[in-house]
Parts: sequence; structure tokens; C-alpha cells
Amino acid sequence: MGGRRCLTLAAALAAAGSLWSGPWASAATIEVPAGADGLRQAIASAAPGDRLVVGPGIHDGPVTIDRPLILEGRSGAIVDAHGKGRTIEVTAPDVTIRKLTIRGSGASLDRMDGAVFLARTATRALVEDNDIDGNLTGVYVHGAQDAIVRGNRIAGRTDLRLNEDGNGVYVWNAPGAQVLDNHITGGRDGIFTVTSRNNVFRGNRLQGVRFAVHYMYTNDSEVSDNISVGNHAGYVLMYSDRIRVLNNVSVGDRDHGILLNYENGSDIEGNAVLHGNQKCVFIYNANKNTFRRNSFEGCRIGIHFTAGSERNLILENAFIGNQTQVLYVGTRFLDWSHNGRGNYWSDDPAFDLNGDGIADAPYRPNDLVDQVVWRYPAAKLLLNSPATQVVRWAQSQFPALHPGGVIDSAPLMRAPDIPAAAIAAAALAAGTGAWR
Repeated sequence: MGGRRCLTLAAALAAAGSLWSGPWASAATIEVPAGADGLRQAIASAAPGDRLVVGPGIHDGPVTIDRPLILEGRSGAIVDAHGKGRTIEVTAPDVTIRKLTIRGSGASLDRMDGAVFLARTATRALVEDNDIDGNLTGVYVHGAQDAIVRGNRIAGRTDLRLNEDGNGVYVWNAPGAQVLDNHITGGRDGIFTVTSRNNVFRGNRLQGVRFAVHYMYTNDSEVSDNISVGNHAGYVLMYSDRIRVLNNVSVGDRDHGILLNYENGSDIEGNAVLHGNQKCVFIYNANKNTFRRNSFEGCRIGIHFTAGSERNLILENAFIGNQTQVLYVGTRFLDWSHNGRGNYWSDDPAFDLNGDGIADAPYRPNDLVDQVVWRYPAAKLLLNSPATQVVRWAQSQFPALHPGGVIDSAPLMRAPDIPAAAIAAAALAAGTGAWR
């Protein structure tokens, strides 16, 4: 009886192995020379699992990959759609596209033109180490679960108006998709995601776009170790929940380094914003988020906090050399400390007589005069008047005169060590050209 069971099991395993290896056992490597319709014909005649080695020269697109294949280019291999549609469209699972120059997509946002289009059925697609140049959208992940876009150099079009342009990588409703270690320049947004979840955007360098990373209605995801240089804004998170924003860098972004709008329950930790022209951070109607161990330096406004944002935890951050450290217009008192630890403020003339690393007096970044000026800009004419000086002196002597606002009851004497701040300083010292 035992012998029969063993024979039956062996037969079942053999049958399973035959089914598994059936269509893949004969997978071949096929050389595809440039010219004419060769690439389309090679795809049409390939068996699932085949590896198509695309030779140097121009291969005409658009092409559609409708079966699991590896499409790998030799040096100088170019797939060019000559301004028509989607240069490479993938409709099958388990497709790999690597080491190609991909260019010449169409220019219709309505038709979702782009260099690589991953359809909903293109699950587990891998797009890696390609030069994607001058297309409307670089890689469009349109519902392809668990797709990976990795190590590509994506240069968007610069000849279009912003509202006509596409994104470097566009993720739509693609749970598990990852965008890793790409270098993205030009176009509208570097990475744009909408209506998705469980995504990871890590290690990308983004320059010369509107928003480096733009979230809309995307939850339970991660943005980490990215570098944004010279964009309109760095990391823009809107209408999304539970995003982990970790160890990112923003250098010289024009409007905002980090922006949260209707963003809830997220962790913003270990990031560095350096020399933004306007605001290091803008928080608008965002609730129950944690800002911890970030560095905000050299902006016109360190952090702008407004529109009913509540229950946010802000501690162990470094606010260094911002023209205005905090802009908060409100009558509530907000204590930016937790369990006896607050933030570091470069303009806090504090003492630490007991040597515990915590300043002996609370820090208030704003006073009544600041709030008057924010509400009535014409009042700036009176900033140096004797009356203004008397008001500020009275508040310093009688803290109860403060009208509400941010208070740090346990300010730090030293800035915390934030590795991303050193990366940001190196990027600034090298100049933006070093990140091209």
C-alpha cells in the first residue's frame, strides 16, 4: 500500500513538472535585427518565455507585447514610434523590458500615449535600465499590479505647455507597483500616483519637473530615499492616508519642499528640505500625522500650518535659518513637544543650566506682532516703531499676553543628526548639474 502511494505521488509530481515546464521548456533567445517590421514580426512569432535580443539601430513602433517575453536591447538599440501612440504597449503578464532606448510616442493625454504602457493585465512587468527620451509619458502603469519600474533614465518633453505634458512615471490603480532608482527630468510630474495603494517609490532622482512626487487618493504606501532638485515642489501628498515619507531630500524646490493637503495618519521622518524659495513645509487640513527628525533649513517659511490641521505630532525636528520659522494664524495654543522633547530652533537664545539637552524656557516662534502683520500686511510699515517694540517687550515679560499659536515647551539645544541633511548639503554644494 505504501509503495502504491509513493508511485502515485511520484506520478503526480512528474505530471505537475510537465505542466509547469510545458510552454516554457522550449524558450529561446532570438536575435532581432533593426529595420522594417522585424520587431513586430519577432513578437508575433515568439513563444511565451522567449528572450528577444534587439539589435542596434532603429526598430519601428508602436509595438504590442501580448505574451510573456523578455525584450532586451543591445547597445544602440532604439524603439521609435515616430510620434504615434504608445511606443511599447504590454498586455501580458511577466514581461521584461530592459536596456532599450525608447522614444517617439504620440502626444495625446486622452489616449494615454507614452513610451511604455503597462495595461491592467501586465501584472509583474519589469521595466528596467532603459533610456526613455522625449515621450509624452515615460512609463504608464495603468492597473498593472506588482509592476516594477527600476533604474531607468526618463527625460520628458520640454516643448509642451505644462497642462499638455505627461509624467515621468504615472501609476494608476496598480497595487504593489514599485518605482525604484530612476532618474527623471522634464515633463509634468516626476512620479504621479492616483487611486492606488501599497506602492513604493524609493531612490529616485527628480529634477526640472512640476512636482517631484505627487500623491492623489493613494494609501498605505512609501516614499523614501528620493532626491528632488529644483522643481516647483518636492513631495506633494494630497487626499491620501497612511503614507510613510522617509529620508527624502528636497534642494532648491521653488514653492514647497513637502506639502500635505487632506493627508492623514502619515509618518514624515528623516527628511531634509534645504533652501526652498518659499516654504519648507506646508500643512493644510492634514490631521494625525507625525513629523519627526526632519531638517527644514534656509526657506522663507520653515513650516506653514493652517486650515484646521489637528492632532499632528511635531517633535525632534531641526528648524535652521528660516526667515520665518513658523507661520500659524490661529488662537489655539499648539505645543510642539512630546514626552519632554521638542524641536531644535536655530534662533532660540536658550540656556540649559542642568545640561539635560533641553532648553530651560519654552520657545515661541511667533508673537502678536507677527499675527497682526500676517493679517494686515500694511502693518509692516510699523515694525520698527516704538509702539511695536513696547508690545514685544510686554509679551516677553507677561507670556499670558500671547494670543495663542505654536509653543515648544521643551526645545532641543542641539539639532538631531539627520543623514538626509548631509545629502542635501552635498547636493547644494555640488550644484544641481551634479544630479543630472
